[in-house]
Amino acid sequence: MRRRTYLALAGSLSLGGCLGGGGDPNESYGDWFDGVSNYDGEVDRTGRDEVAVAVGAVDGLAFEPAAVRVSPGTRVVWEWTGDGGRHNVVDEEGAFQSEYHEDEGVTFSHRFDEPGLFRYYCEPHRTLGMKGGVRVVES
Repeated sequence: MRRRTYLALAGSLSLGGCLGGGGDPNESYGDWFDGVSNYDGEVDRTGRDEVAVAVGAVDGLAFEPAAVRVSPGTRVVWEWTGDGGRHNVVDEEGAFQSEYHEDEGVTFSHRFDEPGLFRYYCEPHRTLGMKGGVRVVES
């Protein structure tokens, strides 16, 4: 589906951002993970209702795992480790954004209902390689 059609459909259904930001689930990450020290491909978490991602892993400046593959309807829960200072989670196309946190155990979640590729980052540490990805695929 073309992006313009996708956005028009999302707006007409009044889903308030639940569908936004995705794109083709077969799309490549391209150079998104260049400079990300812990990226070693996607971790398959399809078929699960909930998936955890650590915020502030690997010396405090990474998401762990860096990239996950999930099924539609999966809730991804980002949990702060308390390492690396203030972090947030920001979808590059605006589908979701957390507040800044630095305390261990704080969580932020987003449910991914539609297939697509979602690239996200930590705003203050993006240039240091603190980036992640969620690919939502039909099982």
